[in-house]
Amino acid sequence: MNVLEVVTNICYQFLGLLSSFTLSSAVDVLLVSFIIYQFIKLIRETRAEQLVKGILILLIVWSAANLFNLQMMKTILSYVFNFSVIALMIVFQPEVRRALEQIGRSGLRKGFGLVQKEEDMEKEKRRCIQAVSEAADNFQRSKTGALIVFERETKLGDIIDTGTVVNAIPSVPLIGNIFWNKAPLHDGAMVIRESMVYAAGCILPLTKSDTVSVDLGTRHRAGIGMSENSDAVILIVSEETGQISLAVNGRLTRNYSKETLQEALEGYLLTEEKAERRIPSLRRIKKQ
Repeated sequence: MNVLEVVTNICYQFLGLLSSFTLSSAVDVLLVSFIIYQFIKLIRETRAEQLVKGILILLIVWSAANLFNLQMMKTILSYVFNFSVIALMIVFQPEVRRALEQIGRSGLRKGFGLVQKEEDMEKEKRRCIQAVSEAADNFQRSKTGALIVFERETKLGDIIDTGTVVNAIPSVPLIGNIFWNKAPLHDGAMVIRESMVYAAGCILPLTKSDTVSVDLGTRHRAGIGMSENSDAVILIVSEETGQISLAVNGRLTRNYSKETLQEALEGYLLTEEKAERRIPSLRRIKKQ
């Protein structure tokens, strides 16, 4: 069977489905679509989203292997999929439990929210970046340790669950109070989601890299570890030196001032086409 015959058969099957499409079929499609939509929303709240994308790629490869009759690839993927259900239940056990708990708490109450205008979102991001930059400048002068995570595409629901939800508008006094050395949440990380201080006191995974300098403490190792496990931008202020650093994609850049920090955060967090113009050159950041 060649490709043309496969496409023709698919078209005939599709036309046959349309001819037998009824009201109950429409309800069936809507229910399945709603379940898939809710599943995607749950997955996007965790780092499991990246693993799901990998599984989808494997499914596409398996379909192509069947279509073009690639025997070796079909055999290998068949063995992989035979054990995939058990493997997925083990790997995603925390996410599955959390998803079922969330379904039990919220049920079908959540509706579709209004989409915020891009201009308003950018204003909020700028206001958030300015507040964080000013707070970091204060921390630098007072040598107050801080660890701030800016969530991007990879959702950090599992990290947020380790801390306390705040969900407040970012401001210099608020950030200062969270990281005050006698505050109950100052030892953990603060997570910023959609330009809001969403959670504080969160626990981050430490990097396992052997190349990290021995001079860096737990706060820096946690920041680097978080950047290795997600696309988040992590701001670290050293408690010993007051030095401001950023961790992105497993790499740490240091010695930021208030101005260069604000410029870097705008480059990483604002819209993509503007980011290319705003990411500062590493030459503008003082070397260690």
